[in-house]
Amino acid sequence: MEYQHIIYQPGKVARLILNRPKYLNAQSRVMLEEMDDAFARAAEDDEVGIIVLSGAGEHFSSGHDLGTPEEMADRKERGYPTDRFGRYKRTRAMTMENSLRWRNVPKPTIAMVHGYCIFGGWIFAAAMDIIFASEDALFLPSHVQYFSIPWDIGPRKAKEVLFEHRFMTAWEAYQHGLVNRVFPREKLEEEVLAYAHRVADNWARDPARVRTVKFSVNHMMDTMGFTAELEAAYQNYFIAAEMRDREIQRDDKGGIAQTGMALRNLELTKPWLESTR
Repeated sequence: MEYQHIIYQPGKVARLILNRPKYLNAQSRVMLEEMDDAFARAAEDDEVGIIVLSGAGEHFSSGHDLGTPEEMADRKERGYPTDRFGRYKRTRAMTMENSLRWRNVPKPTIAMVHGYCIFGGWIFAAAMDIIFASEDALFLPSHVQYFSIPWDIGPRKAKEVLFEHRFMTAWEAYQHGLVNRVFPREKLEEEVLAYAHRVADNWARDPARVRTVKFSVNHMMDTMGFTAELEAAYQNYFIAAEMRDREIQRDDKGGIAQTGMALRNLELTKPWLESTR
C-alpha cells in the first residue's frame, strides 16, 4: 500500500506519523486504512521492536474528519452506506474494531502527543500502550466510539470532565493516569525516541518477555471487563447517535467537538487546576 495520509518509517523504532497537518491530522477513512496496514506491517517485521505514533505539524490530531475536500471526494468515489445497519457496521469497523486491533498489536506502542488531541485523537492515543505528551498538549474527551475514557482517567474524573466538556491539560492528564510522562515541547521527540530505543533494545534481547508483559497486562484489563465494556459502550454510542438530531448545533470554533466551549471551560477551571500543582 502506498501511503497518502500517513508516513511510515520502519526500523528498530518504527515511526507512524499522521501526515495531514493542513487539517490538524483529521482522521480520514484513507488515514485509518493506512494506519491499519502500517501497524500490521510493523507487527510482522522482525526488525521492529516498538512503534511510535505521532502527528506532523502543530497538533497530534483534531479527531474524525467530518468533511475535508479529500474525505468528501473519497466518500463520493467509494461511497458510504446510508442505511442504519450499514452506518452501524461502518462506524464500528472504522473507530472501534481497528482501535482494538492497534491496542493488541503484539509489540509495544507509544503515542507522542503534542497540541490538540481531540475525540478521535484521544482514541488513537488511548489505544497505544504508553502516552508521552508535551506540556502544550490539550486532551478533549467525549463519549466516543472507543470509550476507554473511564479506564484512562478513572470513573469520577471521567464524569467530571465529560459533564463539563473541557480540555484536560497534559499535567492534569498525567495526574490522572492517561499520560505517562510530560516534557517541554522542544524535548518531546528526543525523550520519546530515547525511551523507545531502550524498549526496542529489550525487545531485541528478549521479545518473548516484552510481548508476555503486554499480553498479561491487556489480559488483566480484559478480565476486569475492558473489552466487554467497550463493546457495550459502542452500542450505547450508536443508539444515542441515531436518536440525536442530524444537525448538531456547532459553536463558533471547533464544530461538533465544540472546542471553543471546551477552551472556555478550561480557562474557567485553570485557577483550580493550578492550585493542585
